[in-house]
Amino acid sequence: MDFVIAALVGCFVALGVYMLLSRSLIRMLLGVVVLGNGVNLLIFTAGRLTLEIAPIVPKGMEHPAGPIANPLPQALILTAIVIGFAMFSFLLVLAYRAYQALDADNTDTMRVTEPENTPNPPLSY
Repeated sequence: MDFVIAALVGCFVALGVYMLLSRSLIRMLLGVVVLGNGVNLLIFTAGRLTLEIAPIVPKGMEHPAGPIANPLPQALILTAIVIGFAMFSFLLVLAYRAYQALDADNTDTMRVTEPENTPNPPLSY
């Protein structure tokens, strides 16, 4: 099962990087989301996928009686989901404002500071 999840992580990361390299703002935004989900799956897989009992030590015992689940990857993924959603919301608003201000979704046509027909800078001084 770990090999299937590892292959899925590889597909998510590859798709996320591919989408980040595109010129469309929406594709870039979705690439960030897919890449974040790939990293979350990577952390989840690194914590081992096992069906153990909850990470709670019974009352009166100093150590658990048997194997328990690792709570650290669960806490990391939960935090990463919250941060990823906040970043997605911020980037979505930023892309929407850029589209409103520049009337373009393609990053090649968003040339406010560098117009297309300007002279080249000097090559030497």
